[in-house]
Amino acid sequence: MTTARVEKIISVLDIGSSKVCALIAGKTDSGELIALGTGQRESRGMVRGCIADIEQAELSVRHAVEQAERIAGINIDRVTIGISAGGFASMLAPVEIELSGDRIEQEDIDDLLAAGRANLDTRGKSALHIQPTLYALDGVGGVANPIGLHADRLGVDIHAILADPSPVRNLDMTARAAHLEVDRVVVSPIAAGLACLTSEERELGVALVEMGAAVTNVSVFIGGMLVGLETIQQGGADITDDIASTFGMRRAQAERLKCYYGSALSTPRDHQDVLELKNEDSAADSENAGPRITKAELNAVIFQRIDKIVSEIGQSLKALGFAGPTGHQIILTGGGAELKGVAEHAQAALGRAVRVARPAGVSGVPDAHSGPAFATLIGLVQFSASDLVDLSVLLDSDGDFAGGSTLSIFERIKRVIRDNF
Repeated sequence: MTTARVEKIISVLDIGSSKVCALIAGKTDSGELIALGTGQRESRGMVRGCIADIEQAELSVRHAVEQAERIAGINIDRVTIGISAGGFASMLAPVEIELSGDRIEQEDIDDLLAAGRANLDTRGKSALHIQPTLYALDGVGGVANPIGLHADRLGVDIHAILADPSPVRNLDMTARAAHLEVDRVVVSPIAAGLACLTSEERELGVALVEMGAAVTNVSVFIGGMLVGLETIQQGGADITDDIASTFGMRRAQAERLKCYYGSALSTPRDHQDVLELKNEDSAADSENAGPRITKAELNAVIFQRIDKIVSEIGQSLKALGFAGPTGHQIILTGGGAELKGVAEHAQAALGRAVRVARPAGVSGVPDAHSGPAFATLIGLVQFSASDLVDLSVLLDSDGDFAGGSTLSIFERIKRVIRDNF
């Protein structure tokens, strides 16, 4: 049996509020993605998904990358980075050109997309992703590739995902401090969507809720792409903090209680199940073993915070226009989605089908890095290996991630479109 040959090395980095993860993968000649090495370290220097201390964050990045390099047996110097917070905004710029019934050529597509890019008003934000949606012929949408067809008017909505420039620059500076060049900065919901959603779900319409440690991103996919995004400044770490403050314990102990015994649902038996809160500062043979609580008391604290987060998720979905047929479902991922009962709680509160998704699409990933908490990491590999049309990579006016091209903006757009159609 012939062993698949790795043709391309892909290295990605997810700098989150609770952990920093690195993954080195290979793309084989058959198109399969294989994990070669992974690394993980506790995240330091982060506040609500943004860099607050570059020196501390750089150390976490360096250790995670070095661990992945040792396992893979490969040294890397370039990465694609995921960003989970930073003043995200999503916008559509509709554009239409007249064709007078002529046959649509590639030059018409070029002109249309150049006009759409010119029609974008980023309002001082960085455009991380700029993608064309489905095309419209004479006002009738849903056309994937209009080349060769006839129409009087050709239109398209250019969708852009924007972020505040400073968080993006700080991520870049942190990577450079760790001697890494940044190929792309990718919004985490786009990466998580590639890892957790089927192509049919992205096409028909679905909401993806990525519950991280400090932020929860709510995004809506339809027509095959992300079309709306809202960020909630709450996450799984807030539940941990609530437990720690309520019962007077350290965060590490509160995290263990949440993971092993906590649930977003409560049962009558929870009132009988007693948890002993050991005092970590006392001797092992001390008679004072610490206070006791019931699982019902623990889950009551968890329930209050989850209820707040789910309520904000519902408000975000409403703001994003996620309405219509009841068949539309909500997919939960991220570390917060691993909490017991969270999907059932959200389903009851939001009145929609809810399921928890694990990332897929990359083989050979260790079990420790294959859960919902690693959806963005796995999705970053898929994004880097894909041929998605994304004009932003060649339209960065600051040149941070433009690859050093000296072509004019118009010529650069034409090259991207021709390479991907």
